[in-house]
Amino acid sequence: MENTGIWVAIVIVVFVLGSIFGLRVSPREKALGLMRDKARKMGLHPRLVKAPDWTKVPMATESRASMVAYYSVLIPEARLALMRARVVEQKLQLVQGDEKFKDFPIALKGIYAIDMQANCVGLYWDEEADLRATQLDDIKALLHTLAEL
Repeated sequence: MENTGIWVAIVIVVFVLGSIFGLRVSPREKALGLMRDKARKMGLHPRLVKAPDWTKVPMATESRASMVAYYSVLIPEARLALMRARVVEQKLQLVQGDEKFKDFPIALKGIYAIDMQANCVGLYWDEEADLRATQLDDIKALLHTLAEL
């Protein structure tokens, strides 16, 4: 009977320690959170959205769509025409929109697609391609450049 108390104490300690270690945030999730916070401070609007069919982002499973990062910038005074384009071999391939965007070079890593409508320009991209947030300034500059074309 005296060993039962020791075993119960050990089980409780293991359970408490397991719960504490389970609460730790993974380094990947922490880096994503810091990158999204930095983007917000720069005037970008990051969010996770269901990948639209036209982007051709691979499905997560056969029956479940992928969630993809969508970083956008609002330009209040803009009156932008609808444009949708996939990035193929570092160039824009138009799905819909003005031909002036066709074959526009994209030098950034991990970008799947870009869309533009009304007063918003945004891009769908793989955040894992840049967990250190080195491309955020370039992303913002690219979105403003596309809005000015």
